[in-house]
Amino acid sequence: QVQLVESGGGLVQPGGSLRLSCTASGSIFSINAMGWYRQAPGKERELVARVIADGRTTYADSVKDRFTISRENALKTVYLSMNNLKPEDTAVYYCSVAGGYTNFRSFDSWGQGTQVTVSS
Repeated sequence: QVQLVESGGGLVQPGGSLRLSCTASGSIFSINAMGWYRQAPGKERELVARVIADGRTTYADSVKDRFTISRENALKTVYLSMNNLKPEDTAVYYCSVAGGYTNFRSFDSWGQGTQVTVSS
């Protein structure tokens, strides 16, 4: 019952920037956490950034000085601003949202994934 729509991926040169967005819709009563994960070829899925209900954020060490996660709670939207992109950032990026339905049952929803390719 929760749909996540991702956008913003693409092909960029090293040092470039991209902004990913993810909007949740459906029978959502509350959102406890929003995050971005990525999976590169031959690698395990890893957490990139997360923001929880009280506003605290967590970043992977590899992106901490370059990426920023933000949200617009009223729009149920989370963003990932990526600066100084490196080839190592190439991956499929997945949005994740956790919260509660209007019937008070919890959910963990994942987006379809958006490809980010950093190459010269």
